[in-house]
Amino acid sequence: MSANSQTATSDAAGRAAEQQRQIDALGPWFHNLHLPSGVQTLPNHFLGGDFPNFKWQQIEPFVPRDLTGWRVLDVGCNAGFYSFELARRGASVLGIDVDPHYLAQARWAAGEMGFADAVEFRQMEVYDIARSDETFDLVWFMGVFYHLRYPLLGLDLLAQRTRRLMMFQTLTMPGDSVYTDTQDCPILDRTKLLETGWPKMAFIEHRLSGDPTNWWAANHAGVEAMLRSSGLRIEARPGHEIYLCVPDAEAAKMRTLYASQLAAVTGAIRGDA
Repeated sequence: MSANSQTATSDAAGRAAEQQRQIDALGPWFHNLHLPSGVQTLPNHFLGGDFPNFKWQQIEPFVPRDLTGWRVLDVGCNAGFYSFELARRGASVLGIDVDPHYLAQARWAAGEMGFADAVEFRQMEVYDIARSDETFDLVWFMGVFYHLRYPLLGLDLLAQRTRRLMMFQTLTMPGDSVYTDTQDCPILDRTKLLETGWPKMAFIEHRLSGDPTNWWAANHAGVEAMLRSSGLRIEARPGHEIYLCVPDAEAAKMRTLYASQLAAVTGAIRGDA
């Protein structure tokens, strides 16, 4: 090996060691990011496999290859894995999260991966979207819905701001059955609400998987119904618990049933007089 090669190898090893030191200092991690140097942030993920890359492999065929000119909102961005993948396709991305720990990871990783100019990270609640009039070509709403105390408010706010696509994922109850006759139910005979496929959500008062921020687990029929009621049409199911949606004019008519309530809540969040 030449002296130049030995020097380059030594420099690369030094850079990798420094990156690993910074990764350790920023831990613990939830996203396993693959840095250009080959270093990974969490190669031995407790969920098994390369998370969330194995989910991305399911989803990415359903995302346009060229997102040039698209404005994307990544809700609950964590360390930024999806933000970076979408920026890699040309999108301008706003990643939001409530946790400053994860945002610190994301901002560091953006610099290491060369996405500092393509991705912006802000500390925000999903409900803070009500304070902005910005709309987005793609809303990435994965792994957040079931952590919300007021989930439909979050979904309604985001659906209003979705121009082209929403990628939605949430924790669900087992089963894919759908009860078809949900148009009405007599007040004195509510037994069909107990049917397996009736749209419903289980409320988690204490913990699920040891996590006190897991509030809700909808069944599949409930997810479909809530997406429709928020003005969205399901186009595909890229993977388990994942739904690709588009704004739908017919479904949006449902919004008239709660438009005044949503406007009142939005005004309260904005602080309108």
